[in-house]
Amino acid sequence: MSDTIPECSMCRLDVDGPTAIITLDRVEAYNALNIQLISEITELLDWTAKRSVGTTGLLRDSSGSEFLRVLILRSAGKHFCAGADINMMRDAGSKTPEENRIDSARLDRLFHSLWAHPCFTIGCVQGVALGGGAGLVSCLDHVIAEPNTRIALSEAKLGILPAVIGPYVYRKVGSAEFRRLSMLASRVGAEEALRIGLVSSIADSTDDFDSVSGAVIEDLMSSGPMAVTEAKRLAEKLDTWAESFEELRQWTLDKTSEMRGSREGQEGLSSFLERRPPDWASRDGEG
Repeated sequence: MSDTIPECSMCRLDVDGPTAIITLDRVEAYNALNIQLISEITELLDWTAKRSVGTTGLLRDSSGSEFLRVLILRSAGKHFCAGADINMMRDAGSKTPEENRIDSARLDRLFHSLWAHPCFTIGCVQGVALGGGAGLVSCLDHVIAEPNTRIALSEAKLGILPAVIGPYVYRKVGSAEFRRLSMLASRVGAEEALRIGLVSSIADSTDDFDSVSGAVIEDLMSSGPMAVTEAKRLAEKLDTWAESFEELRQWTLDKTSEMRGSREGQEGLSSFLERRPPDWASRDGEG
């Protein structure tokens, strides 16, 4: 990517062709989310979203650099994310309702930016993912855990609610599991997290994160990048549809026609009939 990457001190962004990797790097605090880290992650999510194929509709920019198709979220150190910073939580008691709402809105913007990111998002989760860390996990499209991973909606242990992360966890695991996890507020292991849908796969160890995520990326690259982004938008539309089922059916007909007539849809059909890879499946493809 030819554009200048934003400078951050508590996380970092690395770009390799169509793949962006955001690494939380507040190791001394187990990557707990304070105001600065929240703001930095959100800035990097915004930066990568603007430079994605899903936003630009192009595979490459004017300099020939690839636009982004995959976003990986991971953390340095022993733990993925210990949740909200304890000092930030303590300070909330002395803030006005309006100030606390501003803090909550900042956190929600982080989660929604990850949830709605136009790239396919992958999380590599080690150690604990508590509270807000579980929120991050719930906003990702594909989550890879390691055997020692522990995830918890831990807010009730502090007498509060997982309200800001609630919409994202609820969509991830459904009503019954969200109720159970938020009331018990206890940690679930990797196998249970896999069973209830919080994670997608379990690596043998953190050393295997690259190979497991690499296999997912290799599979993803055969899918049309705009189709990937539109599939995410379709899920959002189905989640929030408030009109009649008949109107939803009509909307899907229009969307299907739009995608079939798109440049990507025509390229996919042509490549199939001509028995060749589509342009998005080749690193040499033109956008």
